[in-house]
Amino acid sequence: MADSSFDIVSKVERQEVDNALNQAAKEISQRYDFKGVGASIAWSGEKIEMRANSEERVKAILDVFQSKLIKRGISLKSLDAGEPQASGKEYKLFASIQEGISQENAKKIAKIIRDEGPKGVKAQVQGDELRVSSKSRDALQEVIALLKGKDFDFAIQFVNYR
Repeated sequence: MADSSFDIVSKVERQEVDNALNQAAKEISQRYDFKGVGASIAWSGEKIEMRANSEERVKAILDVFQSKLIKRGISLKSLDAGEPQASGKEYKLFASIQEGISQENAKKIAKIIRDEGPKGVKAQVQGDELRVSSKSRDALQEVIALLKGKDFDFAIQFVNYR
């Protein structure tokens, strides 16, 4: 029998982020506390740009956006928000969406699987994802449970389970 395997990835569905951004923009345009403060949120290239007339308002826009991401099932670990910056009379805050598992994070996950996972499970880095394989499907289930119990500073998903 061939080895069973699955991939560990860190991907974000761009359309869901877009939907969350549109919902946040709609709420910001309608909320009383954002009236007349120049509050806005929009894509700026690959980053998300938030603007308002005070630092607190910009952070409030980020808070609205984060709540919309959570409702859409997107982990906040994949959102990398900077600090508000003064730009003339307004404040700007840039946020980006992190995708892919870096080499060092992939090695960290592979080490956890090797040290704490069941015997006979192999993990190999493939670009920005990690392939985990074993002869036993039960061992793979144990690895998934083990990794779900860990708290990483990046979002992970399990795909291509076969």
